[in-house]
Amino acid sequence: MPAMVWSLVGFLLLLHLYSTLHKTDKVEETRLQLSHHSFQELLAVEEENIQIPPPRGRRSPRAAKRRPKRKTTLIDEFLDENSQIRHVFFPDHRSAIDPTKDTGNDSSYYFPGRMWLDTEGNPIQAHGGGVMYDPHSKMYYWYGEYKDGPTFIASKGLARVDVIGVGCYSSKDLWTWKNEGIVLSANEANETHDLHKSNVLERPKVIYNEKTGKYVMWMHIDDANYTKASVGVAVSDYPTGPFDYVYSKRPHGFESRDMTIFKDDDGMAYLVYSSEDNSELHVGPLTEDYLDVTHVVKRILVGQHREAPALFKHDKTYYMITSGCTGWAPNEALAHAAESIMGPWETMGNPCIGGSKMFQLTTFFAQGTFVLPLAGLPASFIFMADRWNLADLRDSRYVWLPLIVGGPADWPLEYNFVGYPPFHHPLKPIFQVELVGYRLDSMPVPAPIEGEMPRGKAGFGLPQSLCEVAYLPATGVRNGII
Repeated sequence: MPAMVWSLVGFLLLLHLYSTLHKTDKVEETRLQLSHHSFQELLAVEEENIQIPPPRGRRSPRAAKRRPKRKTTLIDEFLDENSQIRHVFFPDHRSAIDPTKDTGNDSSYYFPGRMWLDTEGNPIQAHGGGVMYDPHSKMYYWYGEYKDGPTFIASKGLARVDVIGVGCYSSKDLWTWKNEGIVLSANEANETHDLHKSNVLERPKVIYNEKTGKYVMWMHIDDANYTKASVGVAVSDYPTGPFDYVYSKRPHGFESRDMTIFKDDDGMAYLVYSSEDNSELHVGPLTEDYLDVTHVVKRILVGQHREAPALFKHDKTYYMITSGCTGWAPNEALAHAAESIMGPWETMGNPCIGGSKMFQLTTFFAQGTFVLPLAGLPASFIFMADRWNLADLRDSRYVWLPLIVGGPADWPLEYNFVGYPPFHHPLKPIFQVELVGYRLDSMPVPAPIEGEMPRGKAGFGLPQSLCEVAYLPATGVRNGII
């Protein structure tokens, strides 16, 4: 194991020893962390013996459709734009994250679900996106759906915003983001164009091709009725665009909806997409120029009805986080693992910990979109997710959570992850997600330059407490589906 990984293991073991010797202090620290009023309120409404307050005035038809004669649930409250606790899920602008201002302790914290402002003071518009680190400019680039338009109900009762384009933001520290503009714009004149505003553009992802020197964007392209079910490809000479739209197609002749691309250590890139009415996922390599798929494709997670795939790799093992298929409503994430990206893949269970059972069953009221490796912090990643606001999609929020991978198979810990079945072989921790706001200056920030760790509080840190861990079998894949 590399020296950096052993260093992380040693650090975690020290934390474990400290937490054992100072258990009382840890309980008090946890109470202090949970003292934030929003989380107190959320935890309170989830107690079985406390009634969720009845709505004032008319109830949202979106929530009403999901509520046949039964007790109102927290998911109903989340979907109801008239809910009395809506501010808990979507705090207003007064609590917005503004990295350009230093107004006290809150400026050093990232709180999932709050408005996140760019350097111009505007809410970031990069929904369903992903982050690429560019070694040439030594910058991070965040690409996503630019939804700064009115939400309306389209055919089939789906909430949507006219296509505006793909937004791009740049940052050196993953904390302060500069708006680089719309790098792939909608086509308002040609109604037959894939990028016409009446169509659908979702989940854009960008990777760099060292052989061609091009930045290549893949995205989900669809019509208003979601019957086109295709991928689209665009290309640029620069990470900030403009990107030239190339074409759309159904990869390998199959429907493609929620999708992502993954670039491996050897430079090979892969497309992963939901297909066959979202009943399964398909995975296949891209061509050397990243502009098309090859003829090779494998069916994975057949019959599991998963979407929103987000892939990452650690220690020669591939991991993937997916969501269920419930439209804009939040649902339970699942973790999957494989020794080869082409499979077989094994479904391991819900990776979420922390908070209450409802938080875990709804992925903290969010849907995953991307997993970002943290340069300079071994076995550490950021799980990027969207908290969709179907009443006003431009006001959808970002939920970025720490994702920890690491530790030897026989790493002794006294903590158990509730919800995983009891395995009869050594356990290996996969990752941890915490929903409490955590300090951005509590640990070194990710280094844009290899081997260099920048100083100062600006950046994306990890929570100081690393004692809660979710476990997967160390033996890896057994019975994945192809």
